Amino acid sequence: MSIAIQNPATHSSFATAIPREYVHKVEESEVLLTGWTPVGPDRHRITARWPIAHPFYGPVGGFHDPLLVAESVRQCVPLLSHVTYDVPFGHRQTWNGFRYQLDPAALAVTEADAEVELRVTCSNVVRRGGRLASLNMHVEMLVDGRPLGTVETGFANLSPALYTRLRGKYADLDEAVGRTVPLAPPMPPARVARTSFTDVVLSPTSSPARNQLRVDLTHPALFDHAVDHAPGMLLLEAARQAMHAQAHPQPVIATAMEAVFTHYVELDTPCWIHTEPLANTDEGPAPIRVTARQNNTRAFHTTITPTAIPPTTAGQP
Repeated sequence: MSIAIQNPATHSSFATAIPREYVHKVEESEVLLTGWTPVGPDRHRITARWPIAHPFYGPVGGFHDPLLVAESVRQCVPLLSHVTYDVPFGHRQTWNGFRYQLDPAALAVTEADAEVELRVTCSNVVRRGGRLASLNMHVEMLVDGRPLGTVETGFANLSPALYTRLRGKYADLDEAVGRTVPLAPPMPPARVARTSFTDVVLSPTSSPARNQLRVDLTHPALFDHAVDHAPGMLLLEAARQAMHAQAHPQPVIATAMEAVFTHYVELDTPCWIHTEPLANTDEGPAPIRVTARQNNTRAFHTTITPTAIPPTTAGQP
């Protein structure tokens, strides 16, 4: 049973389900979080469920998609903003950094949906004019009771007026969407560990180290609701797919990621995804740096550490 809270500042416990508006989703099927309980000053216990039948974030190679880690934490950002830090609905939260370190064994798929626990500690809480301006989050994650790893992230909270000033001409949602670059042809899904062309977010060029970002506003998971720029989860997915393309045909999983968001990626101009191996190693796939550039400006960059998937599990769904 969902627990509806009229006042977003109410300090109550969501015991069984999180209403979709608290994680800024339109479709209930995209809500991963299932519960929230405060456990101390700036400390929280949040639960989630990872469905093995999710049409986009489903298992790959016998392992849960590591981007479920990112999406679960992303949903914690608006949830805690509303229920703990008195942020009204209509405010925007924007990532400035995100990183994780995971134990791949804890991502192994079982026959049931994964039950996830997020132990969240918030720090560096900054308020301006009585409103939340920014904070950092440290998250310890467990999957089915097994330690998975840690996540660090930080975000800023923007009022509608501030967001409009920052976005300028891009603040008009209808105009921004109307100027979206046409979709370029997708890379073969198998090269990026996907099964459907509609889930591919990279378009190949003459260089394997440079691909164009595909921004499909109709994608049900990456664009659950209309936005005036490319969302952070799309950029993380582009980096994940670039890692798989670099390692192909070797099956890998992204066990570590450290990302920095510096500029909004706009919809009206091509965005280029550059991939650069950081080392040569005989002990496994090398870490790579993935950079998103638009209008000759770096908008996003991340370092990803891939781990090879054992052949005994690589063929599993």
